[in-house]
Amino acid sequence: MIAIEKIIKNASDFEKRSIGKMTLSDRISASREAKAIVLSINEFYKKTKDPSLMTIMKLITRKKQKIDERLKFRYT
Repeated sequence: MIAIEKIIKNASDFEKRSIGKMTLSDRISASREAKAIVLSINEFYKKTKDPSLMTIMKLITRKKQKIDERLKFRYT
């Protein structure tokens, strides 16, 4: 269970980060990091079906979508 606690802490730290002054490369790396966090939490969610894990995944996904939206805006 130590691994899931570390992943949840990473997710919490990611959620607290500001996306306002990110450079393009920061946005790309943040988007990739968010994807990795969601996928790793999903592995534990499949086994436990814990609703709190689903809530964390939704929060991270929402933030990732905002970052991706800014990336698309820049290149359209």
